[in-house]
Amino acid sequence: MSQYPALRLRRTRAAAWSRRMHAETVLTPADLIWPLFVTEGDAEEPITSLPGVSRWSVAGVAARAKEAAALGIPCVALFPNTPAGLRSDDGREALNPDNLMCRAIRAIKDAVPDLGVLTDVALDPYTSHGHDGIVDDAGYVLNDTTAAMLTDQALVQAEAGSDIVAPSDMMDGRVGLIRSALEANGHVNVQIMAYAAKYASGFYGPFRDAVGSRGLLKGDKKTYQMDPANAEEALREVALDVAEGADSVMVKPGLPYLDIIVRVKNAFEVPVFAYQVSGEYAMIEAAAACGAGDREALVMETLMAFKRAGCSGVLTYHAPLAARLLGA
Repeated sequence: MSQYPALRLRRTRAAAWSRRMHAETVLTPADLIWPLFVTEGDAEEPITSLPGVSRWSVAGVAARAKEAAALGIPCVALFPNTPAGLRSDDGREALNPDNLMCRAIRAIKDAVPDLGVLTDVALDPYTSHGHDGIVDDAGYVLNDTTAAMLTDQALVQAEAGSDIVAPSDMMDGRVGLIRSALEANGHVNVQIMAYAAKYASGFYGPFRDAVGSRGLLKGDKKTYQMDPANAEEALREVALDVAEGADSVMVKPGLPYLDIIVRVKNAFEVPVFAYQVSGEYAMIEAAAACGAGDREALVMETLMAFKRAGCSGVLTYHAPLAARLLGA
């Protein structure tokens, strides 16, 4: 290999055109998925712990979907803030074909038929106790009972028009059950994006505010979400989900688990997505607000990190900002 001065690595960095030409990683609006929160009523509801993010009515979500399409964002992800009176111990509202989620799916498909819609498959927005599944008298989330209900929930969403069902619950075996049910009911092209490595993280707080579950949660989710200390276990989780029929897998949270993203991509060579979760978003906003960093630079650098680590795409609340910057 040549040595200095014959080799000057700064030569290719000296001009903007050359930096673009030599870039090893490329980020485009097509790499972004925009999470949206849907609520009852007509008014926009700003979320205090997520500055710049709001809950939207069904009509408001459809308008945001049009915005996403105009920006080149290929897919939105939906999360409902279920009214308190419809939450129950068994989360039965999740199976209502006219619930908030299903109405939002149909509204988006009416407004922007070619936009992808990803829907969350989990019971925490519907349960009165804030857990992702059905709990026994001791507060333990029952795996098989929950998985059966999640399968029915995924079918309801697919029938409403969801393009990607995304089980975020971390129950064992649910991907295989959902895949079998989708096939049996004619939804052969509905994708499954499995939250395959979802960690019991401290970064989820603002999200729980957004879907109204933070004050309801009894205990924690450590018996089903992953221990942040574990990496090998993440590979086992991904292997199971891929074998059961997942089309893509997700690592959540994002930046604290870049090592997991790299290992998953290298081990399985499947599409890997990251969720830049609410706490990560809020930290960037807080840093920008106090002058500790430039918002645009922080957003673009973190998104590039996900792509560099091997992600096919990223779920991020900064999607519209990033898309505008990339299209500028």
